[in-house]
Amino acid sequence: MTSNKETTIYDIARALNISASTVSRGLNNHPHVRQDTRKKIITAARKMEYQRNKFATNLRQRCTNTIGVVVPRLNSYFQSRVIAGIEKVANQSGYHLIISQSLESLKNEIASISTMFNARIDGLIVSIACNTRNLKHFDILFKKKIPVVFFDRFIEHPDCISVVIDNYKAGYEATMHLIDQGCRRIIYIGGNLYSNVYADRLSGYIYR
Repeated sequence: MTSNKETTIYDIARALNISASTVSRGLNNHPHVRQDTRKKIITAARKMEYQRNKFATNLRQRCTNTIGVVVPRLNSYFQSRVIAGIEKVANQSGYHLIISQSLESLKNEIASISTMFNARIDGLIVSIACNTRNLKHFDILFKKKIPVVFFDRFIEHPDCISVVIDNYKAGYEATMHLIDQGCRRIIYIGGNLYSNVYADRLSGYIYR
């Protein structure tokens, strides 16, 4: 009968008749462990199918090298391109991502924030749902001094920063372009005006 029990450093230590601390140092290429002993440890670890518990190691170091990302929708071209850029830079710096979508639901966004917190993320990048009116559900992150960065959609908060484009200017310049082309009856079609993105674009459109 096959056992599902995971191999630990204590199993390797017993097999080689050495201490668990020596096994741990050997697996981490510690210079105080002789080269031939390190080789035996690594060989035994492979043979016994030992898997390093990276999560536990990261907890001891008080970091997980994980960044949470919450977006309204993953099937948005803009959001998917942003995520691709975040992932590229994060991976280059030795971080990986946990990605979630709110589907424009505050309830989902709250659940995602809770999940990210329990996963012990080192930081959060988020574009809020259209019906998010306050940041109370982010308090668990703020209290733990976990960095939060908003992009595209945001609500101002003293404990975090936002990365956004000038949507007011974009709305204004798009409207002026049509006026310069001779258009006089211009209709604005936007989204939920509780969102800074659509509110600012509308303000640019109606500029006098």
